[in-house]
Amino acid sequence: MNGHTPDARDGRGPSPVVVLGNGPVGQTAALLLARWAVPVILLDQRPHRDPVGSKAIVQQRDVLDVWDAVGAGRRIADEGLTWTVARTFYRDQELFNYTFADPGRSVFPPFVNISQTRTEEVLDQRIAAEPLIDVRWDHHVTGIAQDEQGVTLHCGNRAVQASYVVACAGARGDDIRRMLGVRFDGRSFDDRFLICDIRTDLPGWANERRFYFDPPWNPGRQVLIHPCPDSTFRIDWQVPAGEDRAVGVDPGGRDARIRAIIGDRPYELVWSSVYRFHSRVVDRMRVGRVLLAGDLAHLVSPFGARGLNSGVQDAENAAWKLAFVLNGWADESLLDSYHAERHAAARENLDVTDATMRFLVPGTEAEHQHRLAVLEAAGTDAGARAAVDSGRLAEPFWYVDSPLTTPNPNHPFTGRPPRGAVPPAGPGILVPDAPIAIGGRPTRIRQIARDGFLLLAGERVDADAVHAAAQRATSAPVRVERITDIDHDSALATVLAAHPEELWIIRPDAHVAAVLTDPGPAAAGTALRRATAAPTTTEERDHGVLPADR
Repeated sequence: MNGHTPDARDGRGPSPVVVLGNGPVGQTAALLLARWAVPVILLDQRPHRDPVGSKAIVQQRDVLDVWDAVGAGRRIADEGLTWTVARTFYRDQELFNYTFADPGRSVFPPFVNISQTRTEEVLDQRIAAEPLIDVRWDHHVTGIAQDEQGVTLHCGNRAVQASYVVACAGARGDDIRRMLGVRFDGRSFDDRFLICDIRTDLPGWANERRFYFDPPWNPGRQVLIHPCPDSTFRIDWQVPAGEDRAVGVDPGGRDARIRAIIGDRPYELVWSSVYRFHSRVVDRMRVGRVLLAGDLAHLVSPFGARGLNSGVQDAENAAWKLAFVLNGWADESLLDSYHAERHAAARENLDVTDATMRFLVPGTEAEHQHRLAVLEAAGTDAGARAAVDSGRLAEPFWYVDSPLTTPNPNHPFTGRPPRGAVPPAGPGILVPDAPIAIGGRPTRIRQIARDGFLLLAGERVDADAVHAAAQRATSAPVRVERITDIDHDSALATVLAAHPEELWIIRPDAHVAAVLTDPGPAAAGTALRRATAAPTTTEERDHGVLPADR
């Protein structure tokens, strides 16, 4: 790797970034910024951590990989409960089940279930060990002012200065949205859902997600059951209109619903709540020097586990781009791509989860009749089974239309794959993981990808010329490796479907920025400049390497 990462502690590093909100999205942003040697002030309006309820429980493979970069992924995965099968039922008949494809050879399972409370504890431990993160509780933001030099957060009679802010203040951050002047367009669903975490023994249910349409113990509505560690199960019931208050407070009613599912076996009620769903997204995810992330920026229904998982991906996207700007490796135009990429991701999540909610909670008689017809036919009709929507589970967003991505017609995006599947590797796609060895030391491709730009050269590519071009194109950390030198059992070439004449450019968040065929030094430099939103050079415009408006 070339390039120097300045250490903020030596007086030559970047100015502090304030991360607003000490939940898992804010914790992730703080840890990733510190990993890039950026000092962080982590603010939260609460007086202390409030570990109440399990909250978000489903953590997706690629999010575990993000947490692994800050030393938390393996522990969260090891403590969580792994599940690999999603089953969907209509009444008492199983309609289908599917497992989840691994695009490479990941060290992580497709999903683990673990309470958000425990995830926050693990991340807190990593934060406590990081001297670049200053945690400050009991800081309620009452004003936000920014200019060309930075941002001032007013917290009562206290003021906190920052170069930039990553705002992760959560779903109830209405005041923050108002101060920033952003809209929060969308809708809230009237239907309520009862959620219970119970500890009991359910043989055969411990490693699979179960979704029931119209089961005998909740006719006309849905039930979702997730396994969790320590013999705990999360059960969600769609609640009949007008009954939400009663089921939330009536122990007898809750017990009857639980008994209808588990029978007379003993159980312990760990946590219970009633909630409603929202489908909203802000109109801007960048407001000057403030980047909005997580539930502050977007809310989706939990069917698909796209809330916390997408928030962590917001945090990673924001962190590497802020680090590049603050370390002088890119100018502020790179931050515009944060909105371009993560707003598109939020819209995708809203599209997916809104379709699920229309199927789960039909809004019109025509939608209700459609759902009934699909479910009745799905037992014997494969086409009808494909139309059953019990939630498309979390997956990373594909930056194929990003202004930072260089397309390649030899590696086209094939569109949204079937549920449980992944698209082929190519520009905009999160690079599949694979074991590699560097200098005889075993590692994996995603471990080294997150250290800067990673350039993977086929055996017919002039790696030395590419390296020199990369150094001319960017001052950011760049690493060039020849695929044939590091590949372990041909795993990398297989998962990439890479050709000997190709150069793969991987971004610091492990997404593929470009796949160049027969690349010369100019093309490699141009793709790297594009991946950092650097202005188009006269030479690039004259030779048609990039569009003139880039």
